[in-house]
Amino acid sequence: MGVKIVETVLRDAHQSLIATRMSIDEMIPIMQEMDKIGYYAAEVWGGATFDACIRFLDEDPWERLRIIRREMPNTKLQMLFRGQNMLGYRHYADDVLEYFVQKTVANGMDIIRIFDALNDIRNLHSAIHAAKKEGAHAQVAMSFTLGDVFTDEYYVNYAKQCESEGADSICIKDMAALITPYRAASLTKALKENISIPVDLHTHYTSGLASMCLLKAIENGCDIVDTAMSPLANGTSHTPTESLVAALKGTEYDTGLDLVKLTEIRSYFMTLREKYIKNGLLDPKVLACDANALIYQVPGGMLSNLLSQLKQAGKEEKFEEVLREVPKVRADAGNIPLVTPSSQIVGSQAVFNVLKGERYATVTKEFHDIIAGKYGKTPTPIDPEFSKKILGDEQPITCRPADLLEPELEKLRMECAEWIEQEEDVLTYAMFPKVAPKFFEKRRNKKYGVDPNADAQNRVHPV
Repeated sequence: MGVKIVETVLRDAHQSLIATRMSIDEMIPIMQEMDKIGYYAAEVWGGATFDACIRFLDEDPWERLRIIRREMPNTKLQMLFRGQNMLGYRHYADDVLEYFVQKTVANGMDIIRIFDALNDIRNLHSAIHAAKKEGAHAQVAMSFTLGDVFTDEYYVNYAKQCESEGADSICIKDMAALITPYRAASLTKALKENISIPVDLHTHYTSGLASMCLLKAIENGCDIVDTAMSPLANGTSHTPTESLVAALKGTEYDTGLDLVKLTEIRSYFMTLREKYIKNGLLDPKVLACDANALIYQVPGGMLSNLLSQLKQAGKEEKFEEVLREVPKVRADAGNIPLVTPSSQIVGSQAVFNVLKGERYATVTKEFHDIIAGKYGKTPTPIDPEFSKKILGDEQPITCRPADLLEPELEKLRMECAEWIEQEEDVLTYAMFPKVAPKFFEKRRNKKYGVDPNADAQNRVHPV
């Protein structure tokens, strides 16, 4: 049996290159052709798509999912799900999470890739069980990072916990392009020797190593790999699908995909790529490899975020200093992997430390909450002295953070009652309570032809 391919062009590829701005109208013309390819799965939803749909594209994310399901009936659909954070940036109560998973599967999702930024298994428990209850495939993604604690043994132990929790497959999620070919080989081999469920490798091309990493992982038993159609591959995106299919053709790892059929898909996305370059959405800079990722161990998106924060403060010249501060802040915070939302939290704190000229003179609420245990258990214990410096007399929590949350679905329903046109709207509101009402109002105006400026002062908006 050959290697299985997850095609990311409809989600992570455009999230990585053009800030998730590909619209459903741009996807529809090619989806039926993609459905004939025979991909193991197409990653189409989750991650930042939900946010981008309502914030920038004026699209209902649930309707997007239903359209994709209709257009691609023969291909498994996959999404990225941030464990207890779901698609938002805080922990949600279990009743909201269970309802979200139920509605996601009911609208056509097959595979839910679940990860936690801290690799805390407790933050995955509810999501794995909810996915399995609804009959979906629960894939657990381990956030890959570097550091003394993050050995192959660390990941094998984590994978074993995930398997016993009910995971149907394991993904090595290398969001910052930190894995190297021989590490991909050793880690895949160690996982295959210790767990009985399939292993998937997800890595980015940022550092220029992705194709070599996939090949070495495949040679060591990797079952599934993530790639992107070549017009939206490379750079901060992924290995080109066609190149890998060609590389494995005629070997024991042959994907069975047809290069000629893939060429037709390529032509369509090439036209889109040209459009994105022309309208400025695709900056050719993000297509270049940057081995700095291996030096700073910072995801590409985090680098640009740090630079933008410094520009706003008129302190661009502090960039190198901030990059040197990031690993120190990360170490203080228990060596957490840098992935949403922890990358933003560590990055912002590093910027404050440098700009204030004194470390932790200002502490962000989110950084405080990491130290307080509100995001979960960190990979290494936090120094009690440091914890006291940040928290004062407050005691950090040691339970699963969501255990402290009261059920909140009914409360959320009441808050957004005036906007609800479909059951899923409460979930859209739960994810983005500030952005969703604006989206709902636009949707209503479009539907009833209402002048958006009329009677605005008389409308009540949920907070």
